[in-house]
Amino acid sequence: MRTRIVFSKTDAMRFTGHLDLHRTWERLIRRAALPLAYTLGYSPHPRINLASALPLGFTSDCEVVDIWLEADILPADIQAALERAAPPGIGILDVRQVDDRAPTLQTILEASDFSITFLNPVPNLEEGCQALLSAEKLPRRWRDKPYDLRPLIIELRPLAYDEQGRQRVAVRLSAREGATGRPEEVIAALGGSPEDTRVYRERLIFREVVPTS
Repeated sequence: MRTRIVFSKTDAMRFTGHLDLHRTWERLIRRAALPLAYTLGYSPHPRINLASALPLGFTSDCEVVDIWLEADILPADIQAALERAAPPGIGILDVRQVDDRAPTLQTILEASDFSITFLNPVPNLEEGCQALLSAEKLPRRWRDKPYDLRPLIIELRPLAYDEQGRQRVAVRLSAREGATGRPEEVIAALGGSPEDTRVYRERLIFREVVPTS
């Protein structure tokens, strides 16, 4: 049985990395006493598929994970068991069954929406957003490899100041395999420091898959 779970990753888990989050899910499923399925072969692995890595320090209420169970269990019962076992920082928002033949989450993920809050003022932020959108190219380097940030920025706009008077922007970034935009690169391109921001993932955008018989 393939089950899709929408969950939140809040401040208590903000500095938990992707691999550790995967292990957290494995422990959580065990604590919930759910019959987690494993891959076959010499070195079996738990069948857990996270849609997209959320960088350290980011929070979200839209994370998605697929898990495979060895028995058919009602989604409501799965959700109740996970809610009882979830550690601080993980909230279970939705649970539903998914067709086993459906494509993996990573292959249908197209984009991510983020809101970025700047803890320190960034001069000319609105003009900076316009400059990035108007640029033909935005050459950057990631892990010593050059790439163009511009085609990875789908949307970028200033938001209203938050209740503490801090600047904010919304950005939609490509999240396709081999073409993933990183909010920290956008922050740096706007003249901010990634360490002086709070980044919240608002939405994961998936390509619609037409069912086949």
